[in-house]
Amino acid sequence: MVIYGVSFDMVGKQPIVLLKTRDGNKFLPIWIGHPEAAAILMKLQGANTPRPMTHDLMDEMLTELDIACTRVSVTELKENTFYASISLRLNGKEVEIDSRPSDALALAVRTKAPIFAAEDVIAESAIEFEHEVEDQDEVVEKFKDFLDNVSPEDFASGGES
Repeated sequence: MVIYGVSFDMVGKQPIVLLKTRDGNKFLPIWIGHPEAAAILMKLQGANTPRPMTHDLMDEMLTELDIACTRVSVTELKENTFYASISLRLNGKEVEIDSRPSDALALAVRTKAPIFAAEDVIAESAIEFEHEVEDQDEVVEKFKDFLDNVSPEDFASGGES
């Protein structure tokens, strides 16, 4: 998956990171906190702060300790909450660290680690546009229309009626 952008839920004024499948036109919206949205957006836009933010500090610590962030994964959706993990390689050993998706994604944009989402999370929560959308502005507009009429609770049912 790739980070397609960060938007705001117009009703709750909550930031949402929008992940897109690399192949196809499925989008996974994940509600996140304001500090994490700022951390993701700042790095995507190439902005720097005079002092390191938390995720910059994490990246620098990993680099100095010769630990590679090999991937981040959105692993599940349980009771309206997304879960994620950060995969690290230390001395040839893979280690999985539990994480909030927002922190994992903020770290991924800094380490250039690939982003994955579990198939069942995509099946349960992704939005699929009917036709391939090339224009990012068009996707953002459609997504904003979607956000005007959705809440996190809408994802709780998992499509079951």
